[in-house]
Parts: sequence; structure tokens; C-alpha cells
Amino acid sequence: MVALALVTSLLWGLADFGGGLLTRRLPALTVVVASQTLATVVLGAVVVATGAWSEAGERLWCAVAAGVIGPLAMLLFYRALALGPMGVVSPLTATALAVPVGLALVLGERPGPAQYTGMAVALVGVLLAGGLTLGGGGGVPRRTLLYTAGAALGLGAVLALIAEASTTVTGLFLALFVQRLCNVLTGGAALWAAARRGAPVLPEGGRELLVAALPSLAFVGLADVAANGTYALAARIGPVTVAVVLASLYPVVTALAARGVLRERLLAAQAAGAGLALAGTLLLAVS
Repeated sequence: MVALALVTSLLWGLADFGGGLLTRRLPALTVVVASQTLATVVLGAVVVATGAWSEAGERLWCAVAAGVIGPLAMLLFYRALALGPMGVVSPLTATALAVPVGLALVLGERPGPAQYTGMAVALVGVLLAGGLTLGGGGGVPRRTLLYTAGAALGLGAVLALIAEASTTVTGLFLALFVQRLCNVLTGGAALWAAARRGAPVLPEGGRELLVAALPSLAFVGLADVAANGTYALAARIGPVTVAVVLASLYPVVTALAARGVLRERLLAAQAAGAGLALAGTLLLAVS
């Protein structure tokens, strides 16, 4: 279980890093649609090979909802990664785990002291990571913070919906396929609408660039799907709290990759804020 959960954090972290890099060369929506299309093709083959269609039922509507919300959340996330330092954006987006906690509150659960502490720590982390002056003095611009908050909300909703979309391993394959298929349909419609408005969906020389980026796009899409699968398996083996904590370490992978590859440098307050946001996320996960 520990190995599966750590693989989850590694895959999510590298997928985030790869997606952020790609959006610096290609429009974010193009990256989302292309990477999810490649992942959908592979998942479709898995569904056919495993006979997962037999698991179809009412729970699949949760996968459909996740598939509609997912592209918008990923678009906001990739735009945030393209505009701001990855070492700040990724940990802040990890506060998406607060969404399942909020859902539990609505359903009647009451958090313990650790959960309340986690929420407070994450909030302080958001403020510090944004800097004392939003958009000035080295702080993260307001637009980046808004994109990050929207991405966290959407990704948290997707986590909650996917958790309700299946009860078996083959059902998980089908749920992930349906989710990705809806991702492609929703994102593709948005891409078509953007092209109709005259918005650039590819930069100059974009066709050649897109073809050259196909391996990276495939890695991003498949790493995200594989991470969902390894996390689901780790959570089934349990204990779930340990699996969640270990899988939630993925922002550390993204931050280390950004520091090692891009040589990103953060202000002391920003680094502290990112660390507090991650600490708050872990507190929410373990309680």
C-alpha cells in the first residue's frame, strides 16, 4: 500500500510539472484536450479488454459530472502553472482535499481538532504564498491566485465524484474512461468554440510543435490516469488515511522538479506559505 501511494504522489507530481511546462509552449486548453484524448484511447482499450462495460450503472453519472468539471479545473490549473511559480501553485491546488471535507460536513460529519487546524494552516499558507502585495513586490499575481483557487475547487469536486463512481476495480476502469471521455467532449467543445471566436488554439508553427509534444502529452494524460488507479488501489488496501497522506505529497514532487529543472527561486514568505498549505492539506487528510 505504501509503495502504491508513493507512486501516486510521484505520478501526479510529474504530470503537474509536465502539464505546466507544456502550457508554456501550447495553449492550456489544447494541452488538456490533447492529453486527455490520448489517455481516453488507452483507457478505452483497457475497458474493452477487462469487460468493464458490465459495471455500468447509476453511479456512472458521478463520472459524467466529474468529466464535465474536470476540463475547466485542469484549464485553470495549467494557466496558474504557466503564470506563477510551480512551487507555490501546486501546493495551493492540493487544498482541493478540503472539498471532500466540506461535503462530509454537509452530510452531517463533524471535523476534529486536526481538521480545523488543517483548514486554518492552509488558509495562512494561501495568504503567505500570495505575498503581502498581490501582484507587486514579488508576490503572486491576483489572477494566478484566482486560477489556483478555482482549480482547487474543481479538482476537489472531481475527487469526491470519482470516489462515488465505482465500487470495484473494473468499475473504476469504466468510471475513469467515462470521466475522460466527457473531459474530451467538454474540452473539445470549448476548443472548437475558442477557434470559432478566432482565439489561437495553436501558436505559430503549432502543428509541428503539437506533433513533437505528443510523447509529453501522452505522458501527462497517462500519468494522471495511472495515479488515479494506484491511489484507488492503495485506498482499498488501506488504511485509507495513510494512503491519502502519502498520495498528497505530490506537490513536493512538482516543487522539486521545478527547482531542479527550471531553477525556480521563491521568496522566503512564499516558500513558507507553500509549506504551510501542504501541511494544512496533510492535516485535513489524516483527520
